[in-house]
Amino acid sequence: RACNPPVGNLATGRTPVTLTTCGQNSTELYCSYPDQNLLHHTSQGCGQPRCTKCNANQPDNSHLPADMTDDFFANPISWWQSAQGVHREEIQLDFETEFYLTHVIAVFKSPRPAAMVLERSQDYGQTWRPYKYFSVNCTATFGLQDDLIEEGSMCTSRYSDAVPCTRGEVIYRALSPANKIEDPYSPEAQDLLKLTNLRLLLLKRQECPCHGSGLVEKPQRFAHYAIYDLIVRGSCFCNGHAEECELVNRTGVVENMVHGKCVCRHNTAGDHCEKCAPLYNDQPWKPGDGKTGAPNECRKCRCHNHAESCHFDLSVWLASGKRSGGVCDNCKHNTEGHRCQRCKPGYYRDRGKPMSSAEVCKPCACQPMGSANATFSSSWRCHPRTGFCYCKPGVAGPNCDRCLVGYWGFGENGCRPCDCARDCDQRTGRCFNSEPFFNIPIGGRIPDLVQTPTNESEEEWKWNDHEQGFSALRHPEKCVCKEKVLGSVADFCQMKYAYVIKARILSAHDKGTHAEVVVKVKKVLKSGKVKIARSNRSIYPESWTNRGCTCPILNPGTDYLIAGQEDSRTGKLLVNMNSLVKPWKAHLGKQVSDILRTGCK
Repeated sequence: RACNPPVGNLATGRTPVTLTTCGQNSTELYCSYPDQNLLHHTSQGCGQPRCTKCNANQPDNSHLPADMTDDFFANPISWWQSAQGVHREEIQLDFETEFYLTHVIAVFKSPRPAAMVLERSQDYGQTWRPYKYFSVNCTATFGLQDDLIEEGSMCTSRYSDAVPCTRGEVIYRALSPANKIEDPYSPEAQDLLKLTNLRLLLLKRQECPCHGSGLVEKPQRFAHYAIYDLIVRGSCFCNGHAEECELVNRTGVVENMVHGKCVCRHNTAGDHCEKCAPLYNDQPWKPGDGKTGAPNECRKCRCHNHAESCHFDLSVWLASGKRSGGVCDNCKHNTEGHRCQRCKPGYYRDRGKPMSSAEVCKPCACQPMGSANATFSSSWRCHPRTGFCYCKPGVAGPNCDRCLVGYWGFGENGCRPCDCARDCDQRTGRCFNSEPFFNIPIGGRIPDLVQTPTNESEEEWKWNDHEQGFSALRHPEKCVCKEKVLGSVADFCQMKYAYVIKARILSAHDKGTHAEVVVKVKKVLKSGKVKIARSNRSIYPESWTNRGCTCPILNPGTDYLIAGQEDSRTGKLLVNMNSLVKPWKAHLGKQVSDILRTGCK
């Protein structure tokens, strides 16, 4: 819910500044009437005035500005008094930060002024605006209508009578029937209630009606302003996001003092909870709603524990349909992106660790000589999801550190094809002796290794690693496959393909026992039991040759129309010699779409 700090006396613990104080330069003699006399004009007599001295440097005889804001319960008869004879006096109360005002009460010891203005500043005293004008005659003094006649007027005569001559009050309420505010944190409310300074301009003295016949004392001894108490009720300003406040600069502690630094809730920050906390900028900051009570909390950015702060970006917010606008700052642990959701160039994601792990991104371990510079993205050294390096022609292995089977001469330009029916020495290119020739049908399997001649070591034919790399697919000159053509509608329908997709080949991997091709699915024309999304996924060729080729041929970077079967038990999409694999053409896609829609029943 929206929070409200308690209301207290903002003047407590703060000392007003005045233009003058009695007895500043020397001792002054002054006179005043006792408290209990003259409650209204018809009272009989005023009693005898009391005269005494004022000296600002003598504690027992001083009446300093601080006496207006001391504890009025502990010190009920302490007051501030101006120098004698002044007509215009100012009393200014400065705050160290912004506060909210509810009302002001000034209890005068002298008769209340005949004309007075209450002003506030919201910019630490640079500019001032009036809260209320006070006058015996509003029209004559300020040219304004009296609010006793016209409700809501800026001027009132309600608190300007000379009677009572002492303990007369001047009261201002910021929230009145004329100033109705539904939401105390709205811009309109802030314009009315927020302040950094408060000032009383005392513009015209008036005498107590007791002054008349038989006055023994000199009139100038009554010619001063004096105030017992200045009470400024209000609270710290927290935009609805705090219900308690603390010292702004942690200096000095006065009991019951209203402090100005909010103890923020709702994931907000700042002295007035005017912004979101560093990691909570996923949506725009809002004040609490004082009308509905909605807290309008700040929402945490999704930085996966890789950033300590984020900022709100309007373009990101609008692009997301106003759902999320947070952009993480200074992503750590080798991550990047608006949400630190991907690995930096030169690193790849460790799938065995959660995205929030500090070790989720591992450095690429590519062999510099065998790695290709011209990859899909010039800044990638390895695939950001798998960690496989991008190899030069004829080079194999996850790290591009050796030649493919059937290639030799590992160097700056990759590896060269062997001039042999089978493999050759990877250093010299010399063909191995007694090479048997296998008559393998197109798309068939390589004979088991146990059929190789006994004078060859098994190691020469074994894969040296779990991964044999995937760059060979870039070199179709070594690959020859008899591929299926798109025949009649009946032929196509007879194949009963489980899926038909448009996909771009990203990369491929010889796994030793099978091949795996990573594709980006761009369009799903048909799907079976295995769900297919428009995203990156693997397909599995069932046929491949000892040249590192898949049949049908799938070249990285190319878009294909692929129609094939599925293994619903493992969730795999399969490609074999019965699959239809053709480089994508728009007319081909339309032709197949029409067949699927109307031809196959």
